[in-house]
Amino acid sequence: MLKANFSGWFPLPPYRSLLAAALLVAPNLLLHSQAALAEVPASTKVSQDTLPPAESTIKVPATATAPNRSEPAVQIDPLDSPHPIPWNWVLTTHAEVAANGGSGLRYYRSPSLISPDGQFAAYTRIQMDIQPELHRSRVTSVLFLENLRTGNLRTIIASSPLASNPFAHNEEADMPGTISILMPISWSSAGELLLARQFEGIFSTSDASDYAVIWDRQTNTTRTLTPTKVDYTHAVLLGWSKSQADRILFRAGNLGDDKWPLWAVGQNGETVAATEDPQPIVFGQFVNNLWAGPQALK
Repeated sequence: MLKANFSGWFPLPPYRSLLAAALLVAPNLLLHSQAALAEVPASTKVSQDTLPPAESTIKVPATATAPNRSEPAVQIDPLDSPHPIPWNWVLTTHAEVAANGGSGLRYYRSPSLISPDGQFAAYTRIQMDIQPELHRSRVTSVLFLENLRTGNLRTIIASSPLASNPFAHNEEADMPGTISILMPISWSSAGELLLARQFEGIFSTSDASDYAVIWDRQTNTTRTLTPTKVDYTHAVLLGWSKSQADRILFRAGNLGDDKWPLWAVGQNGETVAATEDPQPIVFGQFVNNLWAGPQALK
């Protein structure tokens, strides 16, 4: 299913919606502006001993980029999300490799999102299979969850249409041109739930959408959610509902519409209009380890 664009949680004018969709259809429009983006120096590596205790959980407003991300000061996202994927890296990496007809694999690792109690770190490793033609390239990802006390590592897998799943063959996900990026955006206030953004799209088209992926720490189960019984072509994940802590917020609508309704989605998939204090919120602390960002080739 296709889905929407917005800035923060305010509705976009129609031209902004069309521009955001154009990032997938004609990404080269933005490549010339990449050099003008100022680089933000990576933050100092933070050890586990310096992580804040549970009572000092950092709440990051959903309208702002989470702290400590080593990305350009001006973020580009296909859906104009407040939790952007590394779209700058995707575009520039393809341009650099394909400039002379090259191809190959390139990798990127996201900063780690630390749980409020400092026990877990969630991060994503992105792989881009670059072909000379952008519409034949593919982007996949793996979301890792590390127990910082035991060292145990596991993966979180979405069940959306283009999700990468090493345990199940998915013909749609294996098609050329597909983009499937699962990145952590928030813990719950007590750290019992992890919320991740599953972005899916297809290069050289306007097909793009968000899904919410929730991992339950107590039951060790994962759910994939999106607004249901609602008419829309695009949806963007915002974060947890500030007024209804057990629900997540999406902005969903049709490409070109003036208003993008806000929807609260329960963990059972029930979708209702968000009318009371519709403010998203996220929890946790992003830590820029030395190995975050583009990965060196072996």
